[in-house]
Amino acid sequence: MEPFWIVAAFIFGAASSRVGLPPLVGYLVAGFVLNGLGVEGGELLVKIADIGVTLLLFTIGLKLKLKTLARPEVWAGTTIHMLITVAVFGFGVWILGVAEMPLFRNLSWQTAILIAFTLSFSSTVFAVKVLENRKEMASRHAAAAIGILIMQDIIAVVFLSASTGKLPSPWMAALLVLLILVRPLLTRLMAQCGHGELLVLFGILMTTAGYISFEMVDLKGDLGALVFGMLLANNPKATELADRLLGFKDLFLVGFFLNIGISGTPSLMGISIALLLALAMPFKFALFFIILTRFRLRARTSILASLGLANYSEFGLIVGAIGVANGWMSSDWLVIIAIALSITYIGAAQLNTAAHKIYAHASEFLKRFETAKRLPEDEIIETGESEIVILGMGGVGTSAYKEMRRRYGNVVIGLDFSNETVERHRKQGRNVIYGDAKDSDFWERVDPARGRVQVVMLALRDLDAVIFAIQQMKSRDYRGQIVASVRYEDEIDILKQEGIDAAYGLYDDAGVGFADHVCTYTEYCKLKAGVFES
Repeated sequence: MEPFWIVAAFIFGAASSRVGLPPLVGYLVAGFVLNGLGVEGGELLVKIADIGVTLLLFTIGLKLKLKTLARPEVWAGTTIHMLITVAVFGFGVWILGVAEMPLFRNLSWQTAILIAFTLSFSSTVFAVKVLENRKEMASRHAAAAIGILIMQDIIAVVFLSASTGKLPSPWMAALLVLLILVRPLLTRLMAQCGHGELLVLFGILMTTAGYISFEMVDLKGDLGALVFGMLLANNPKATELADRLLGFKDLFLVGFFLNIGISGTPSLMGISIALLLALAMPFKFALFFIILTRFRLRARTSILASLGLANYSEFGLIVGAIGVANGWMSSDWLVIIAIALSITYIGAAQLNTAAHKIYAHASEFLKRFETAKRLPEDEIIETGESEIVILGMGGVGTSAYKEMRRRYGNVVIGLDFSNETVERHRKQGRNVIYGDAKDSDFWERVDPARGRVQVVMLALRDLDAVIFAIQQMKSRDYRGQIVASVRYEDEIDILKQEGIDAAYGLYDDAGVGFADHVCTYTEYCKLKAGVFES
């Protein structure tokens, strides 16, 4: 039956993509259709789903730093949000039970709290996919959202361990000490793996080792994969390893979404209740937004993070499954939560696709929720004496920065939307500051026309971000030159229509740049140049 799973997932995933929804919504629908046809998932599909979630948590760990979890908006914001959500949703479920609504009647207050607890989680899978598709995993709103999701996952793991009677064994402390001791060895081993299949194999080995080691000390194996990823997060190859594992993770996660849909048969009443639960999502989203702004995050950061969290979670399903297994609630509720999860995925997918447009239209209203005291990174950006600005300090931007500073001195300033990237460059003595080119507020804080800027170099991976940056500079009467690096030839024509001065094709012009470098530094070219000059 496995080929049938693949065909169904592909057909519905492709159909979902064609109508503007993430393919994962199609995978969920495929699962429901397969279930309606009498197809069963079985142990194989469950294992595939588990591998997908485990790989997901390992790759999240690769991109997560402990200091992210230590931020107040992460640990305190998560705790406050979950407590309020459980209280409000639990009271709502209890009231519907008092009103004798079908499936709600005879629910104890403990069961009402458990159902509310399952609904308090947001989907890690969904948020990461949305952020990856928008190439925003390094942004501040991604850091806030992922940090909150990790805190939720930790709370879920604690609940799962406690509910099954698997409390940490005395060996847990020994394991943590051992991990700290072997971390330098693991990072050196990772550095020796090169850039090919050996690096991928190393990542899978570390994922498996984390899972097994935590299971051995009576903790959830998924948490072990997350912790092992965090051990390697500061390694220069961590991002490369996460990218290498991307295809494997996405493939196995297809099984996860199929398994959700294939595990239950929705009834008409169940669908109605799921729709009712989905209608409660605006409360959950608004609560996230209010809490994050109270912790002095900007309205834009708060709204983008909140939109990524505006759904129910696969971890809620796991918690619900434990409740069913222990007899705390009926299996009907697990199916209802799965349907509600699917509905919120569809709604959240539409909202996140238009997230930047939503903020652009509602920014004036949303800014009213900001606190008077701003975080240091949100102050007005001054370019000072800089004449060349480089937006995007990844590999291309860094190389451009080095070369322009070598040629023209300290008149270059770099900007990047990743605080970690900014800190790394500053430690290396480069003039780099925080800034997100896709942020309309950013262009209010930095005005290229105000200073001495003569050239703006756009080294951004996202074409939409490049176009937005050009439009913002044009609207602010910037008179200097704008140049950009692009990956594909057809993007050059698009940018020229937006009024860019020049575009550099990374692939098409790479050979030209290489040849220019050779002619600059080799004796052969210097000799030939002398021959032609004479």
